[in-house]
Amino acid sequence: MSDFDEARAWMVERQIVQRGVRDDYVIEAMRRVPREAFVPSDLREFAYDDTPLPIGGEQSISQPYIVAKMLAAAELQPGDRVLDIGTGSGYAAAIAAEIAGRVDSIERDASLAEGARERLQRLGYENVEVHVGDGTAGLAAHAPYNAIIAAAGGPRVPRALRMQLAVGGRLVMPVGSSQSRQRLVKIVRRDEHDYDEDAFGDVRFVPLVGDDGWPEPGGAARADLRPASTSTPIPLTSTPAAPTPAAPMPAAPRPAALELAIRDAAEPLPDIDSAEFAAFFDRFAGHRVVLLGEASHGTSEFYRARAAITRRLVEQHGFSMIAVEADWPDAAIVDRHVRARPMPGGRSRPFRRFPTWMWRNTDFMGLIAWLRSHNAAHPERETRFYGLDIYSLSESIDAVLRYLDSVDPAAARIARERYGCLSPWQKDPAVYGRAALSGGYAQCEEHVVAQLGDLLKSRLDYAREDGERFLDAAQNARLVAVAEHYYRAMYYGGPQSWNLRDTHMFDTLRHTLDSRGPQARLVVWAHNSHIGDASATQMGRMQDEINLGQLCRAQFGDAAALIGFGTHSGTVAAASDWGGPMEVKTVQPSLEGSVEFSMHGTGLPRFLLDLRPGMHDTLRERLRAPLLERFIGVIYRPGTERYSHYAQASLAEQFDAFVWFDRTSAVSALPVSADEKNHAAETFPFGV
Repeated sequence: MSDFDEARAWMVERQIVQRGVRDDYVIEAMRRVPREAFVPSDLREFAYDDTPLPIGGEQSISQPYIVAKMLAAAELQPGDRVLDIGTGSGYAAAIAAEIAGRVDSIERDASLAEGARERLQRLGYENVEVHVGDGTAGLAAHAPYNAIIAAAGGPRVPRALRMQLAVGGRLVMPVGSSQSRQRLVKIVRRDEHDYDEDAFGDVRFVPLVGDDGWPEPGGAARADLRPASTSTPIPLTSTPAAPTPAAPMPAAPRPAALELAIRDAAEPLPDIDSAEFAAFFDRFAGHRVVLLGEASHGTSEFYRARAAITRRLVEQHGFSMIAVEADWPDAAIVDRHVRARPMPGGRSRPFRRFPTWMWRNTDFMGLIAWLRSHNAAHPERETRFYGLDIYSLSESIDAVLRYLDSVDPAAARIARERYGCLSPWQKDPAVYGRAALSGGYAQCEEHVVAQLGDLLKSRLDYAREDGERFLDAAQNARLVAVAEHYYRAMYYGGPQSWNLRDTHMFDTLRHTLDSRGPQARLVVWAHNSHIGDASATQMGRMQDEINLGQLCRAQFGDAAALIGFGTHSGTVAAASDWGGPMEVKTVQPSLEGSVEFSMHGTGLPRFLLDLRPGMHDTLRERLRAPLLERFIGVIYRPGTERYSHYAQASLAEQFDAFVWFDRTSAVSALPVSADEKNHAAETFPFGV
């Protein structure tokens, strides 16, 4: 079985069957049709993700679930004659052809039609014929049809399509008075003049253009055709709605309604440097663990805001521990510095490998300088600094890449692409990457795993030889035992490596918290993808990923506060590929339909949104529905942002609070010198 076969089977089970599609014909057809053959080659890694994908001509291949939902509603049977409106890539036609006797497919874009025709022929679908023409007119010469499916939304069901249904025939298409928002409608022809009609789900499809549809787009109207809003669920409802009239349907509620509700609940925040800013977070001072997120690893406002909140929790509320999404040995060096402890020999400068700017930046250095001063002034309530990523991911990856560069450069290129998925919650490129594995890459596995095992053991030796207790003996033994399992999973990518990593971050957090006694309280800095409860997200619900925030809620209950951060636009420090140079990149304005777009619509420059039960419950209920949410890690690829950096999430279930900065700026990275040991002591630990 190939990796695409495995991904397809997983997609059908998680995205189709577990969402309630019960049509055996459709399920089996989707198990057979290779969706990767219907998407552009540079997007094949995303072929089985739960999302539409662009195919050119301002069109898209629909989300797999939408295809399954529509075809199941059409109740296809062996031998049926099917009319497919909007061929696009040909994927839906191929699914239908696996079931029906004959499929006629109409596409108004001649280039798309030709591409689909060639693709379907190459895959052996001889019972599909692709036509170029106006889909609203149907194909009277080949009628009647047992089923008609339209992959574009019109203001009404075209009369010609109704007339071309056979008695007992089923028609499924999106209908709505807005070109960007519709409801799925199902029509069943009972006799020559009698039709039953039901609506059963909110969707967004590209407009159905034609004589009995929307007019040819032009000018400002073309904005409705952007791929980001094609065939995306809003989501579908799980139960049928009341029958809908044949006349154009009323417009859906204006998106501004959600924006106004957020604005009413939002608490405007003063400037980060104001003494009043951090006081807004005193409501969380009674928690044992306060987890502070970030929507990217390279945004100054997120670092500055977390630093201000952390200082107040330490100074005013007795928090005595800070744990961050960084390697344990690197953080241990910082901990020695802020507590004025002697440094170990041989390793005196932390955070020297990719991505250096994540912790080597002026905002973080400011927190460390303050922490050192605070500890010096208050030795009786010293604050400790810990790293949760005990595995030294960046150094481990660097070791893999250096080894592969020496034995198999082609495999090294694949590995660099794969390690991009370790940026928080980026779409996993391993599905496509594994399909391209060379024999040399596979043969490298044992050597790489052994090398990483040796690396971990040497890091643990460093911890054991040090005079300070970094981990208790039980945790050292656990890490040695699990090392090979973890590194093997990391080598191949996927949710298993993510789950192992976040589980170990939680275990490290729990062990360090326990080491300071039952009254100890801790502040955590990590990405939103680690902080927000994964069970409230697409990645948790569809890909079985768990994370630090979810585990903290399970362990500490209401004593854990999960606080997310977000932005609409600005700049960010990020790389284009794993190991690449830091770039200051422009953050694209948030997508319509995303939670960030609604936050931006409030017009407020910065605010706090309290999402705890009992606070703004009406808004919380609205924000329980999944919306797109943006995740930028150390890698940012604006060109594929919709597919690389957005996932659906329920904001109200994901976080206890959300902090918004409408426009943000990149962190200022500190330079990494060739010989940091010669730098002045007062600039330690960063050697600047």
